[in-house]
Amino acid sequence: MAKFLRTSGRAGVRRYVDAAARLLIRVGVSANAVTLTGTAIIVAASVVLLAQGHLLAGLIVVTLSAFTDMFDGAIARVNGTTSRFGALLDSTCDRLADGAIFASLAYFLLADDRPLGSALALTALVAGQLVSYVKARSESLGAECNVGIAERPERLILAAVTVLLEVLTVPFALEAGMGLLAVISTITVVQRLLHSRAVMAASEEHADA
Repeated sequence: MAKFLRTSGRAGVRRYVDAAARLLIRVGVSANAVTLTGTAIIVAASVVLLAQGHLLAGLIVVTLSAFTDMFDGAIARVNGTTSRFGALLDSTCDRLADGAIFASLAYFLLADDRPLGSALALTALVAGQLVSYVKARSESLGAECNVGIAERPERLILAAVTVLLEVLTVPFALEAGMGLLAVISTITVVQRLLHSRAVMAASEEHADA
């Protein structure tokens, strides 16, 4: 969930999200069902719309579907059904959705004879996946790793703005946006690796003391 929902606006936004979650619970919708449905729509929209050059329609569908990331957690919280598997499924679906979005943009750029943009989109995809992997692997080894300049919400917002600028026919919008995403994602990977190394080293020193 985006940082603005975890800070000053959290209480007000959560009230409306929780109200919607209660409505979904009453009609029998589970958190995992919301996660899977939202991801399926994003993947389909990416392949059918973004990859085929229908950028505005794809942007609208993907953006609306991305909001399901708020509701699945709210349903689990309100219903008291939070689970480790639910968290695993949510993270897995996030990686799948991100892969579909950036791979589809890379395909569109390559089909449009823009190989540099395609390469940058693929680089942004790999770097973005590494951002999440480093955090997951670090925390599995006991080192908290919630740092970096480009977490998933920031990357998705930047990607959405980039696609919108492309729709508005701004020259080289996708190339510039994908390049920026590749750079800040790579910086975030390095930040997380350095942070994890420091945390692990401090923990080992404390254990040896």
